[in-house]
Amino acid sequence: MDLSTLVGWVLAAILIVAGIKIPKLGNFYDLPSIEIVVGGTIAGLIACYPFSTIKDIPKHLKLCFKGNMFDVPKTVDKIVELAMVARQSGLLALEEKADEIEEPFFKSAVLMIVDANDPDKVRAELERRLDDKLARHEEVRGLYLKGSALAPAFGMIGTLIGLINMLKGMNLSGSGGASTLGQDMSVALITTFYGSALSNVLFHPIAQKLGVRNSEEELYCETIIEGVISIQNGDNPKTIRENLLSSLQTQEAVKLLSQESGGSTGGA
Repeated sequence: MDLSTLVGWVLAAILIVAGIKIPKLGNFYDLPSIEIVVGGTIAGLIACYPFSTIKDIPKHLKLCFKGNMFDVPKTVDKIVELAMVARQSGLLALEEKADEIEEPFFKSAVLMIVDANDPDKVRAELERRLDDKLARHEEVRGLYLKGSALAPAFGMIGTLIGLINMLKGMNLSGSGGASTLGQDMSVALITTFYGSALSNVLFHPIAQKLGVRNSEEELYCETIIEGVISIQNGDNPKTIRENLLSSLQTQEAVKLLSQESGGSTGGA
């Protein structure tokens, strides 16, 4: 289980409350502002995405806390075991071994080489399936990136609403207009606060964590593709292990550099 997202949310809430001071928390509750920012963001997401995507939000949150579901080193060991079976008994012997594999992508990849398909066609088909899988995942991640963009935008809409009402109130004669200035100004400022908090504490961290899960599955699938093609080509099991582990280290290094580059760009 990966609790880092939950720890981050709790820590952010504690630090924000500590900065506000508990006796003054009531100053930051404003129902019209919540309706504008939270309601507006939800409405915007519903307008942007089909209900089939919206209804899966609980599953997306579950993925954030589930942790890495793909043990790539263990998968490499399984691939080497299959390679040894193939060298001893032929590719057809892998059909029985495939029944022991529960993960659908891995199982289908093994069955494809059992059927003596052309290696280039096997690679092309598996890469197509991987691309389709990543595209679906990116669409899901886009839901939260869109939420991260919509929340501050509706915060700005609330700010404009509050300022307009405040300026209109200043033109009213008597105390009636002046009495609403504080309320209008609070709407103008608190909506910006709500929008920024919703974007940076909720939506963006979820999008980032789903991106991490996506990268983990991509690495797993790419390892399987290279492994089964090597088995089909009759490569030595020891060579397959060395190549996969070397590729694994290289991809992790590239991923780390990519994350560092993305972090520095975001900071700029």
